[in-house]
Amino acid sequence: MAREIVLDTETTGFDPKTGDRLIEVGCIEIQDLLPTGRTFHRFVNPERLIPADAIRVHGITDEKVKDAPKFHEIADDLIEFIGDAQMIAHNANFDRNFIDYEYRLCGRPVTGEDRWIDTLKLAQTRFPGMPNSLDALCKRFKVSLVERTLHGALIDARLLAEVYLELRGGKERVLDLSSGPVGGRAGGGPAEIAAYGARPNPLAARSTEAEHALHIAFLAANLKDHTLWDAYGVKAVEETAV
Repeated sequence: MAREIVLDTETTGFDPKTGDRLIEVGCIEIQDLLPTGRTFHRFVNPERLIPADAIRVHGITDEKVKDAPKFHEIADDLIEFIGDAQMIAHNANFDRNFIDYEYRLCGRPVTGEDRWIDTLKLAQTRFPGMPNSLDALCKRFKVSLVERTLHGALIDARLLAEVYLELRGGKERVLDLSSGPVGGRAGGGPAEIAAYGARPNPLAARSTEAEHALHIAFLAANLKDHTLWDAYGVKAVEETAV
């Protein structure tokens, strides 16, 4: 089974080579394209001051992370959570550069480019020439941004997980054949109604009353095992005939 980790980071700036450091990491576990509910989230003391421009983006202040663990103190927990799973990030080079830089500083093995899936590249392939920021993709796929007033690693990882599932094919429609008619008509089981909503104006029947009666009589006479059809009139016709 395919295990993947959707990951996001917040940092003091854009480039670890110029002294910027990681200050937050959030991960969401996915198994076979379904979130498992397992998450990993840590704030990190960057051992430097956070610039005002960065604070305006994510709202993480020096005060908020002054008592947080340093990266080397959480590195093993992060490595254990990720395991050998593929990592998914939006503009993955950014997150990979910071994660690998922090790993190097504390003597841990780096991840390597082949471990990462970049949702920005996936989106650019699918929507060439269109805005493909995480915000733009959330709006395109109707993923709610109501909880996102500022950037945050775990919040952004949750949003990205939903976007990634859509980029990989979306949530498949559930076909529920075990349910009976809804609102007095065939079709539209609970799973379908939950996913798409009930049809506001049911379609008019194209068959006449006589044709409908012939159809029910045919089913009653020719189907030995018609449990699926009981809710659609066959059982009632048989009981009436008896």
